[in-house]
Amino acid sequence: MFKRFLVPLDGSELAEKALETAQAMVQEGCEVHLLQVVRLPLPVITPEIGMSVPMIDMDELTDEAKAYLENKATDLRAAGFHVTTTVIEDDNVADAIVAYAQKIAADLIVKSTHGRGGLSRLVFGSVAEAVLRKAPCPILVIRTQE
Repeated sequence: MFKRFLVPLDGSELAEKALETAQAMVQEGCEVHLLQVVRLPLPVITPEIGMSVPMIDMDELTDEAKAYLENKATDLRAAGFHVTTTVIEDDNVADAIVAYAQKIAADLIVKSTHGRGGLSRLVFGSVAEAVLRKAPCPILVIRTQE
């Protein structure tokens, strides 16, 4: 039924729960697309120093994301799956996931949610919820707990 899976990962163990679920669903001849969206960290605001933006090397972040995804892809390839890895730099993670799903004509997005609520959700937002509202295909949301 589903032939092209998109699994967005953020490098966390919680996000990898979606990878475990996708791996259990993938059959011979299917494609698995692993995606990580790299974005600049939010500015830090403190009373002592005001607002500051951490000095981050985007090339380093992108290289780390590529290495992480390739590591995950190696395990899947060893199990016989066709795997593609992609790293995208974008400030809006949800929009980047949706755009990539459209680009590859994904049949299913398998995405974990951190299950944040309250103030945490207000501050960080819900990527899973935004993807769910905009996705061009079905999305399987895996609820995880920290």
